[in-house]
Amino acid sequence: MRARVIVGVDGSEQALTAVRAAAGEAARRSMPLHIVHAFFWPMLHVNTGPVSADMPDTGLENFAVDMLAEAVRTAEAAQPGVHVTKALIDGPAAPVLIEASRGAALLVLGDRGLGSISGLVIGSVAVHAAAHADCPVVVIRGDEPPPGPVVVGVDGSESSELAVGFAFDEASRRGAPLMPVIVWNEVEAAGAHQWHSASTASEALAGEAQRTLSEQLSGWRGKFPDVEVAPAALRGHPRQVLADLSREAQLVVVGARGLGAFKGLMLGSVSQSLLYNAAGPVAVVRGEMS
Repeated sequence: MRARVIVGVDGSEQALTAVRAAAGEAARRSMPLHIVHAFFWPMLHVNTGPVSADMPDTGLENFAVDMLAEAVRTAEAAQPGVHVTKALIDGPAAPVLIEASRGAALLVLGDRGLGSISGLVIGSVAVHAAAHADCPVVVIRGDEPPPGPVVVGVDGSESSELAVGFAFDEASRRGAPLMPVIVWNEVEAAGAHQWHSASTASEALAGEAQRTLSEQLSGWRGKFPDVEVAPAALRGHPRQVLADLSREAQLVVVGARGLGAFKGLMLGSVSQSLLYNAAGPVAVVRGEMS
């Protein structure tokens, strides 16, 4: 049983937004929240202590300690009933967070931090963690998401099955409707099929999409009878369709890899695209659920 929710912080305002979201996830799961900051400066062989003896509260290490304390206060104010712990860990952010994800129910991150370059929408730490973490990763994008549905991308793959299960669980915990979405288009399927006409192609693909959607949902509806489900088979490209739906969703859930992933590719093109382009929070699911 995975026992806690992890959130990474770096001193940015976006990280505190992630802390509030992570506290909500911990409250919904009745789990403690563990706040982690990766303290890389000691490995750069620079002075991390006070700048002088008469200024004991200065220096990089004190800044990191104060940052964690602020994050704890933010979490406790957001969810007073959640037990909050913190850790200052030596090492680069991505490896530290990936290690912390082992045995966790969820890893929550902001989409960018103090190290982001102007114009860079998503931090490399979030992308790396989403590709390699041992638990589902929620990347917080934008401000407060709308009270819309939980949207999950479906494609019939094993990774999609994990995402669907996570999405049902999230929708149930949030008391939100669930919108499972499968996206089809003739162009990508043309190499595998031959049709006599465009209308025949559309009918065949729409029917196949509906069957895949029904099959992938059938085992989960009975496990979560409280969840209102509104499945949709839509024509288009998965990246664009899911990005468009993210504007009205409180969370978009995708698998780390799908049927179109190349062997050895750790993060599928759809999930990676959403990390860059979604209007709200994105959950990338890999490994086991709690």
